[in-house]
Amino acid sequence: MPIASGSPINAQKDKMGALFTCSIDDGHPSDMRMAELLSKHGLKGTFFVPIKNREGPDVLLPAQIREIGREFEIGSHTYDHCYLNSIDGTEASYQVAEGKQRLEDILGDEVNGFCYPGGKYLQKHVALIQSAGFRYARTIKNFRFDAGSNPYEIPTTIQFYPHSRSVYLRNFVSGGDWPARLSGLRVTLRQENWMDRLYALFDHARQYQSLFHLWCHTNDIDNLSAWNEMEQFLAYAAARVTVPNRLENRQVAERFFPEEKGK
Repeated sequence: MPIASGSPINAQKDKMGALFTCSIDDGHPSDMRMAELLSKHGLKGTFFVPIKNREGPDVLLPAQIREIGREFEIGSHTYDHCYLNSIDGTEASYQVAEGKQRLEDILGDEVNGFCYPGGKYLQKHVALIQSAGFRYARTIKNFRFDAGSNPYEIPTTIQFYPHSRSVYLRNFVSGGDWPARLSGLRVTLRQENWMDRLYALFDHARQYQSLFHLWCHTNDIDNLSAWNEMEQFLAYAAARVTVPNRLENRQVAERFFPEEKGK
């Protein structure tokens, strides 16, 4: 059963409501199933898609990318899912520019968002993403209930994956921004079950009228046989988030960084 928030939400905050967004990384063919679930429950999300995956997994075909793109935002994930911190500047520029151009050719539309594969990047890559014409970029930093302080380093709240407490603690220490992430870590560590953590973090976002940002890999959901759990959670969220507060990543960036919208 979902875990209810420990404190009541006052009437004024309840009128405002929490924000919800979802990110789906790597462009696996099972993204089609995730798109169906989000559509079924009236939720929005952003699919970060590489053209190829150098690690071997299958990726969406151009026709599938176009199908998802008719309803959801498509963002770039480099040309072939390349960790930017592992390559030189010339290759990084190619990966960023080619990934964007190929997606725009497929979609016939501008691609505004970027996600750093594996969350692996250096500060010089933040400037590279901006100069390539992206309007925002997403990281995999967790335990946040906002969009951070830089539109090219937007954090998340939680990954849909059963990580151990030790993994969360190591990630917290290495990820920095400890004051902003401490409440999310505390909520997470109070729960034994990984799905209970998702509900508790979501309810925390509701209590404080903040942003809940879920991210996932759909091949993980396949491997965990957790599609029922994902759908139950999406239904729970949809019943508690107003339609105007169901956002693509692009809309999150525009709300938190309105100065970037007109660029």
